[in-house]
Amino acid sequence: MSDQDRPSPSMRTPCINVCIVDGESGLCMGCYRRLNEVAGWSKMTPEARDAVMEELPSRRSLIRPEKLAMFS
Repeated sequence: MSDQDRPSPSMRTPCINVCIVDGESGLCMGCYRRLNEVAGWSKMTPEARDAVMEELPSRRSLIRPEKLAMFS
């Protein structure tokens, strides 16, 4: 990701710098976003980012617990 595509420091982001994609769910195992959401985050409207942020906690259940255990 280029500096130009990085979110500004004031932009809310769920990223925790654990950037590993789960092959089964297609979600990042750190923030639970889809790859297209990660890639387009800085270009999304604040409302679109907020909608994704609200959905993230429920996405955790889409990744098998044994995979997530390595980050606990």
